[in-house]
Amino acid sequence: MTFENWMRLRGLSESSVKKYEGAVSGAMSEWAIDGGILDGPLTSILSHSRFESIVISLRKLPIYQERNERGHNMYSSALNKYAEYLQEGFDSDIEADVEAILSQDSVTDTEKATLLKTRIGQGNFRQKLISLWGGCAVTGYKDTSMLVASHIKPWRASSNTERLDGYNGLLLLPTLDKAFDSGLVSFGETGNILISPLLQEPENLVITESMSVNLKSEHQVYMEFHRDSVFRNK
Repeated sequence: MTFENWMRLRGLSESSVKKYEGAVSGAMSEWAIDGGILDGPLTSILSHSRFESIVISLRKLPIYQERNERGHNMYSSALNKYAEYLQEGFDSDIEADVEAILSQDSVTDTEKATLLKTRIGQGNFRQKLISLWGGCAVTGYKDTSMLVASHIKPWRASSNTERLDGYNGLLLLPTLDKAFDSGLVSFGETGNILISPLLQEPENLVITESMSVNLKSEHQVYMEFHRDSVFRNK
């Protein structure tokens, strides 16, 4: 979901939507690039933790301070709104998750290495999904080099045991993985696909109502969490 559409769904006026989107993707992105903070627009950042660290540097720029004061804190409000957009729900923030793994004192270095590989979709977790599914869990596409190892119950909501459980995962094509991870699709108890009304033009992503997955009983507790806490059904 784009930043603009997210703001509209949150009830912001059209003038505020245009103002905030323009501030983030336009002026402040230019200031960040000119100030050597970024090489591209702020809207290219999808990690909340990365965005927060960049904002600290951005707020120190004289042009930001001058324009923000002149604009009655409009630029500050736009940054806060984009931070909310990134933080909402369980959208992936791999940088923050990696930092959290490394900071865990209660696990061994070997366990940390296993968790790190799992978080980036590699290692035993991916191998388990390939063994379970043999291809894309939805389409059956067989070239596993093109497929993503996706957690059903999001990483941040899972225990370390759940993070490594092969039944807490689907092997998906990248478009399906992104839609599933963002809560724009989910699956019912019988495996039928559920498409969020917030997903724009699903047909252009080749996502159709006829799609399904063959869920085993072990998947159900994880998929129920996804439907209840991640899926955007309104």
